[in-house]
Amino acid sequence: MTSAEHLEFVKSVRALLAKHAGREAVRAGMDSELGYDQTLWKLLCEQIGVAALAIPEEYGGIGASLVESLLVVGELGRTLAAVPMLGSAVLGAQAVLLSGDEEAAARLLPEVAEGTRTLAVCWAGADGWDAPGVLADGETLTGTAHYVLDGDNADTLIVVTSSGLYEVSPSADGVTRRVVPTMDPSRRLAEIGFAATPARRLGAGDPAGVITALREIAWAAVAAEQVGAAQQCLEMTVEYTKSRVQFGRAIGSFQALKHRMADMYVLLESAKSASIAAATAVAERSPSAAEDVWVARVHCSAALTSIVAETVQLHGGIAITWEHDAHLFFKRAHGDAQLFGAPARPKVASS
Repeated sequence: MTSAEHLEFVKSVRALLAKHAGREAVRAGMDSELGYDQTLWKLLCEQIGVAALAIPEEYGGIGASLVESLLVVGELGRTLAAVPMLGSAVLGAQAVLLSGDEEAAARLLPEVAEGTRTLAVCWAGADGWDAPGVLADGETLTGTAHYVLDGDNADTLIVVTSSGLYEVSPSADGVTRRVVPTMDPSRRLAEIGFAATPARRLGAGDPAGVITALREIAWAAVAAEQVGAAQQCLEMTVEYTKSRVQFGRAIGSFQALKHRMADMYVLLESAKSASIAAATAVAERSPSAAEDVWVARVHCSAALTSIVAETVQLHGGIAITWEHDAHLFFKRAHGDAQLFGAPARPKVASS
């Protein structure tokens, strides 16, 4: 369960986002060169320290945990603000820490914690995250990483290969970057190519173990975002049904719609529990982390997909207009269900 301190922390993040990440600001950020509101990111980093939360104090961070970082990811899911929290401050920073490379951590992470350096994790191949899209030959990289969060403007690239993690400067020889069109305009993805590109190996640990841990963190983070988005969808649906009048009554007073919103609430609460369990497990490196994250990944994806579908239906035709946010949550739900890959169904032992 989240503590009283966590609830106060969430309240602070939510208050800042309510003031600076309204629907008009978020939409303006989507159309900007960076794909997000740089001023909002600066405020989040300077006033709350969101990028520093899960970075150890010796590397300029606050030394909290992934739980606190994922609480921020959840709040960002409520607004769809695409600041580089998930891609840089969570995945990028954790990739550097998982590599065990102390020199790289000391060099890169203080600026990440300040919010002045952004990292992009280059991972997926053309078919997804099961196999990296980039191959390493010594300290040279070749291939293409797909679906890279904030990859077009990141200051440093962290490349996942089957033989380990590598650090690459975006200005290095052979690096090409391009934004790719996506169904979800609130999340910018890039395709990054490497052609005999010089790279620096990060650490010398077990590549498979690092990739497994990074995937668990990624899935736990997406689950947190999905819960935040689902919460917002439920809240705006309840508000709409209280104000929309049909047959002389607010439509929220109709028993059939009450039942549907009650079902949305039950789904949301169960998704919250699964997300919190996953976040806690990865933060504490619990033996149950793999199972907890699997449950959260599957259930939170299904919950948000169902809740946002009901949101669209209960709003009626207005939900599919560009001016309303419901269609943006619908697109984020379907994008999140695929982001970082979907877990395979566990094998059931035969009796």
